[in-house]
Amino acid sequence: MRKNNSADRKVYFVIFTRVASLLFLFLFSAHELSAQILPKEWSKLHYRIIGFSYPLNDVVVKYKIEIAAGNFSNEDSFKKNIIKSVYSKSNKVIAEVPYFGVDYTWQAVYTLKKSVIKKSNLYHFSTLYTPEIDSCNVRLRIIKPAVKYRDNYVFVDGNNALYDMKGNPVWYFPFPGKEEQGNVLARDLKTTPQGTITFLHTQHIFEINYNGDTLWKGPDNGQVSGGDSERYHHEFTRLANGHYMVLGTEHVHWDHPFIPEDSSFSMIEDEKIKYDSNISAKKKTPFGTLIEYDEKGNVVWSWKSSKYFMGSDLLYYRPEGKVKVIDVHENAFYFDEHECAIYISFRNISRVLKISYPEGNVMNTYGEIFRPSVPAIGNGMFCAQHACRKSKEGYLYLYNNNACNDDKSLPTVIMMKESPSGNDSLIKIWEYECSIDGINLNPLTRKAREKRAMMVRKKMNDKSWKATLLHYTSGGNVIELPDRSLFVCMNAQYSKLFIVSHDKKILWSATPEKLNPGNNEWYISSQLYRASIITRKQLERLIWNTAK
Repeated sequence: MRKNNSADRKVYFVIFTRVASLLFLFLFSAHELSAQILPKEWSKLHYRIIGFSYPLNDVVVKYKIEIAAGNFSNEDSFKKNIIKSVYSKSNKVIAEVPYFGVDYTWQAVYTLKKSVIKKSNLYHFSTLYTPEIDSCNVRLRIIKPAVKYRDNYVFVDGNNALYDMKGNPVWYFPFPGKEEQGNVLARDLKTTPQGTITFLHTQHIFEINYNGDTLWKGPDNGQVSGGDSERYHHEFTRLANGHYMVLGTEHVHWDHPFIPEDSSFSMIEDEKIKYDSNISAKKKTPFGTLIEYDEKGNVVWSWKSSKYFMGSDLLYYRPEGKVKVIDVHENAFYFDEHECAIYISFRNISRVLKISYPEGNVMNTYGEIFRPSVPAIGNGMFCAQHACRKSKEGYLYLYNNNACNDDKSLPTVIMMKESPSGNDSLIKIWEYECSIDGINLNPLTRKAREKRAMMVRKKMNDKSWKATLLHYTSGGNVIELPDRSLFVCMNAQYSKLFIVSHDKKILWSATPEKLNPGNNEWYISSQLYRASIITRKQLERLIWNTAK
């Protein structure tokens, strides 16, 4: 009898272990199948170009996804509302849905061998509504349609969105945490070599994926600046080696002010002093920093402009007849990782420094050299420049706000060759004057600029200073494309984007605009600062990186 009980227990144990194994395999398989379904069930997406993924099956000959507008739970209703069918030979496909703020239902259809058809369950997602974009308060109006670059996309930071080349928004900026959605203005939105997105926001820096998940955030602990904050600004870039590089600010006591003694401008404005509790005196001068972080947020390298400028020709800087400089901050940098050199742009003094990496020594200084008792007259080549970069052919190029010339001068894009002898000279080899054709300037904005110009002129008591309406010196950037064409973002006061070929033909142009509810007319968006352009291949990498 005991032997039978023992045998029974063995049988029960074998049955139990087999059932448990089967149950485990079932649950594991279900988890695996669920993990392969994208977008995830009931996802709320802030984009219209979507990566669809479904379980892989070795016996499937052809895949198809069907998308219906609406939320459906039965096959008949779903079939009546199908708006798109996309075929694929793999279990991953990218498809675009037409609208934001809409519910969608989709299904995977499998064609097996011998033409056997099988279908998946019905899955659901929705695209989010954003008041700024979907209420049609902002837009990207196309001036000249693209032909060659029609499959590209453009990040426009002033509109917080990614647009196709026809001006349709396909993705809008999701602030990490979502709690400030719609009220956040991102700066320097662009992709990274790692297939992610970086941007600045109110002096903080972030890296996110296509879905808006935060992947990395700058520590902003004042380790380099010595203050409460690093005060990140202007440009934030992820490097090819995976590190992060960003511009910052430090405030330093300096006994040699570089503005005329009779100037009414302070070295630092009051609101800047209130921002950082470490600033105890109004006569601290803002200088620039450049910081490199590793993936863990550790400072692995930094450079301070104060160490160079406080012993340089800046001691003799005496501008005349123009708005007085109040700081020496940087506004752009370019890291030439092959040459181990960094180019840093200083807008206020119209200068570009070339420094060695990692030593940090100044190799060349491009711009006017200031001399005792000699007024600053400009370098004759660029003024209040933005976004310096190196071309594939090794030329230095930048967006030139051209602020030192008369009020009729327009910004230019210039390309320059560095002297082979290694001295501080540049040779201009290419220049293009930007056009404002096609833009709509708000009359109220024009009046406000007129008023601002008069106030500045009165404050400076300088009758020779020329008031300007469109002539402004902030923002803008330029990016070289593979065929040597240039993608250009004019500054906020012009609010225009365009692609110009090397032989100076416009290949595409557009202008970000906002609707004025007072008269129901469209005018240029004054929030545009920088823009970037990406290919379809880069977009697809963003999408599938998010799916990992």
